[in-house]
Amino acid sequence: MFFEKKRKSKNSNSYIEKIAALLIHAAKIDENYSNEEENIIKKTLKSLGADENELPSLINKAKIIEENANQILDFTKEVKNLNDLDKIKIVKSLWRIIYSNKDADIYETNLMRRLAGLLYIDSKTMGDIKEQIKKEIQ
Repeated sequence: MFFEKKRKSKNSNSYIEKIAALLIHAAKIDENYSNEEENIIKKTLKSLGADENELPSLINKAKIIEENANQILDFTKEVKNLNDLDKIKIVKSLWRIIYSNKDADIYETNLMRRLAGLLYIDSKTMGDIKEQIKKEIQ
């Protein structure tokens, strides 16, 4: 029983680290990683259950994971198995990161198109979320 709890806790951290790495990847894809984007990442991680005191360490680990990853598939393996509410929360945060500088470039929109398929989110839902976030930011 003790080992099961420990293993579950470790997997939980891994899941949060991968989400953080995915969010960081989205923030860095336009080569302009801003404080505003990092604040969106922190807020998202807290809403998913990350401990506020562990956020700096978590983000540092996630940056290393993101830098060493070969493909976005490394970040999405566990995320695609989340419940729909958490998945949508992550997608909304990704769009907030992308539109934090008021515009989406070709690399950012390509990333979101690929993520829609990897996370099993249909294009209508993805488009609706995108439009909601665009209106929210304006």
